[in-house]
Amino acid sequence: MRKLRVYIDTSIYGGLHDEEFAEPTETFFETIKDQGCAILASQITIDELDGAPETVRDSFRNRIAGTFEEIPITAEVEELAQAYVDAEVLGEASLADALHVAAATVARADLIVSWNFKHIVNYNRIRKFNGVNALKGYPQIDIRSPLEMEDEDENV
Repeated sequence: MRKLRVYIDTSIYGGLHDEEFAEPTETFFETIKDQGCAILASQITIDELDGAPETVRDSFRNRIAGTFEEIPITAEVEELAQAYVDAEVLGEASLADALHVAAATVARADLIVSWNFKHIVNYNRIRKFNGVNALKGYPQIDIRSPLEMEDEDENV
């Protein structure tokens, strides 16, 4: 069976240091480890982490550094991100968030996991991202928060 390809954005690492999100973020990391998921991160994630507090950078280094597939920001990714902006899924000021979604889409991730409820994990935006993807010939992308990744089914 093919591994689930999970794109993790920068907010997940910050979630480890947020009182509200720390526990579900820890559970998320345990779940993806137990399931043997392939972890994807883009150069955008790495660049954003460079400007993050040391504790957040350490979380990245201690969790997945060296074990993830790095998704480059290619012209194709930039064009798809710009298509999201042109379609008013996100504004120009949120181009980095558009690049996260575009990088995951171009890399054929199965899923994006994020705590960014305003720009990424947002029902109306997800529909619009996938509308643009369909128009541009890309598959739909699933976008979830770590809360939706918990497997509480005791019958499995």
